[in-house]
Amino acid sequence: MTPADTRRPLVLDTRELGRRPGQMVELQRTVEAPSDLGTDVIAVPEGQPIELDLRLESVMEGVLISGSARATATGACVRCLDDVHLAVDVPVQELFAYADRAAHHHEVAAEQDDDDLRELDGDFADLEPVLRDAVVPALPFQPVCREDCPGLCSECGARLADDPDHHHEKLDPRWGALAALSDQDASDDEKKRN
Repeated sequence: MTPADTRRPLVLDTRELGRRPGQMVELQRTVEAPSDLGTDVIAVPEGQPIELDLRLESVMEGVLISGSARATATGACVRCLDDVHLAVDVPVQELFAYADRAAHHHEVAAEQDDDDLRELDGDFADLEPVLRDAVVPALPFQPVCREDCPGLCSECGARLADDPDHHHEKLDPRWGALAALSDQDASDDEKKRN
């Protein structure tokens, strides 16, 4: 485990709580989004504001951090490629174990093959992985600008929302030879007139 960089805005200082179970601190903070907070299709852009409304509670095992995170994700509509802006409001809850408690848990987890406990780095809790675990699954797999977005024309790429009556004349390929004869007849008639 690498030490938490206390200069990063998503690293929270829990010293005010001490190790007294029942102590609580409420925290409201606006931080810049870290990189890669989303998918290739939609994400909270790096540097965009994330509003955190958190409660840090001292419990026997460590510090329980709960609350919510709000941000705006941007991406492209998978149907028409227009910009999509989506408000994201996700619950956040994670227990950060004290190092001595975490060591005991790791011994037990090794026997049970279960090792998903987060650990305090001294008195600091790195909220970035917790935020990523909350935000990324909340984002739509296939974002759309609106639920009834008709998308783009598969033939020419025209936006179907701009022209709902847009269509292309399609001939059954079985009639293709007949259409070619008809075009040839029209061409012959034109030549005779000239």
